[in-house]
Amino acid sequence: MGLLAVLVACWLPIAAPIAFWVKDPNTVTLTTMPLLFVGFLLLIGRWGKWLYRDRRIFNTYGLIATRQNGKELLQGMAIGLFSLLGLFSIQERLGWLNWQISPSVLLLKTILEGLAIGLGTGFAEELVFRGWILDELQRDYGDKISLWGSSLLFALLHFIKPLSEAFRTFPQFPGLLLLGLTLVWAKRSTRRQAQPVSAVHQGRLGLPLGLHAGLIWGYYIVNVGQLAQYSGRVPEWLTGIDKNPLAGGAGLLFLAGLAVYMGRRSHPSAWKQSS
Repeated sequence: MGLLAVLVACWLPIAAPIAFWVKDPNTVTLTTMPLLFVGFLLLIGRWGKWLYRDRRIFNTYGLIATRQNGKELLQGMAIGLFSLLGLFSIQERLGWLNWQISPSVLLLKTILEGLAIGLGTGFAEELVFRGWILDELQRDYGDKISLWGSSLLFALLHFIKPLSEAFRTFPQFPGLLLLGLTLVWAKRSTRRQAQPVSAVHQGRLGLPLGLHAGLIWGYYIVNVGQLAQYSGRVPEWLTGIDKNPLAGGAGLLFLAGLAVYMGRRSHPSAWKQSS
């Protein structure tokens, strides 16, 4: 809370005039939120040195410049992208949607835009939620509470909306919670081999960052590229409210499978004993 207070105190004098003079809310968000994240990056290094005497706090969070972390980033992107495209393909085979062909130039533009947005969003959110917040909870409360606490915060902060809209899109909340758990397990599946030594208990961010980016990338390609047209054969709560896979029964089932897979990777011995 202290870090957030300092961050907001430094950010508001810049963000408030922008919000006052710029009328378009999307432009305000696109302008002020990157500034907030840049401020976070600048502040968190000093925070780690002052509070924990840790001069490599980003390494502690799992942001490590190693070949292994890079491989896990690519692996996570492949899992996220192809599993989400696989979900849409299964729905197409069941007759729930039909593929639409877009012009190749527009499709390529959508693919590249989605890649950039996926990597940018994945980097920012993983550093905050699976980096800083998870580390703060881990230090005081251990594995279980930090797992559920960081995942609940992730879901709640992505679900801030009017009450009526929250009720209408409620299936999205368990989807966000499942995604948060999956990303923590993805990170912890790498912690036995994490380097440097200060990051052993946390794991690397490459795999969850890649997984998060891949999911956003796949959704962006299908949604923004308008590649899928739902047939209406099944209700919206099954395919996803507002065409959001996280807010539908099929998407929740898909995320549950992904969560089980990452959970098994993070606790292989526990799964062997239970089986």
